[in-house]
Amino acid sequence: MDSLEISDSRLEHRIAALIEPTLVDMGYEVVRIMILGKVSLTLQIMVDRADGSLINVEDCEQISHAVSAIMDVEDPIEAAWTLEVSSAGIDRPLVRPKDWNRFSGHLAKAETMIPVESRRRFSGVVLGADDAFARMRLDDGVEVALPFSEIRKAKLVLTDALIDACQHMITPSKSEAEESVEEDTQHQSSGFGENNRFKTH
Repeated sequence: MDSLEISDSRLEHRIAALIEPTLVDMGYEVVRIMILGKVSLTLQIMVDRADGSLINVEDCEQISHAVSAIMDVEDPIEAAWTLEVSSAGIDRPLVRPKDWNRFSGHLAKAETMIPVESRRRFSGVVLGADDAFARMRLDDGVEVALPFSEIRKAKLVLTDALIDACQHMITPSKSEAEESVEEDTQHQSSGFGENNRFKTH
């Protein structure tokens, strides 16, 4: 699936196949889905609007209810789990070729699973990507091509230039002014570089 960057897990792939059609119909785009933990599991779903803008708390709540309904019916996770829905944020992870192309010219850090050009950690300017490689100009001026299959993680670095470029992505949330939340949920909304997040059991 082009819209997802998921680890090599059959369960995560199955969950992705279950929830993505519904979220797409709702006008959202799944950026990443991960299952964390060993005993008490957390299902992390990172989502943006289809137009590329950041989701707010109300979006997180709607997504959470939709995903929970699907998961309750399909019941793909046998252990106890917690659902966490969040926006990718401004200093977002770079997980797809379209992310690397969209934020070309901005600073990022990346780490690979195996050495590339005799190193595993990289810091520099994003130069874009194709289906096979993500490209960066490192702080020392050297350009590298990182195989997507070997990228362990990559993330934008929060800078004034990035904030300025992402102003159009910011959308207000009505819940940011509300003090009360449902008893069985908790959420938090934060500023630049942070994620709107909604958790539920």
